[in-house]
Amino acid sequence: MTIRFLADADLNQNIVTATRDREPGIEFLSAADLRLVDLPDSEVLEQAARNGPILVTHDRRTMPVHFRARLASGESSPGVPIVPQYASLALVVDAIVLIWAASEPSEWRDQIHHLPSLARHVFPH
Repeated sequence: MTIRFLADADLNQNIVTATRDREPGIEFLSAADLRLVDLPDSEVLEQAARNGPILVTHDRRTMPVHFRARLASGESSPGVPIVPQYASLALVVDAIVLIWAASEPSEWRDQIHHLPSLARHVFPH
């Protein structure tokens, strides 16, 4: 089974567009596609769980809280990668394409990961 993606409403839409342009085989829905704009994080996570895509977000403040609460209540999640707000568009697209090409949906199930390698390129030491 191939990984599918869903952009949270706060995700830069340019990431969705650039990913689709770079790799047309990737299914990457926007929050607007599923009418998730203005829904609370818990409902966005529920919709992702119902439909199966991994939820990509910039929200490192509240999304992890709702994600952990979901798992604690016995619910599952297709997974959530959190990308830095100010990472380079090219690096974010590369990371998403790599996740799509090199992993399986089961590897992301009930996992939430910050993509710190992207932040290193934006804020070098």
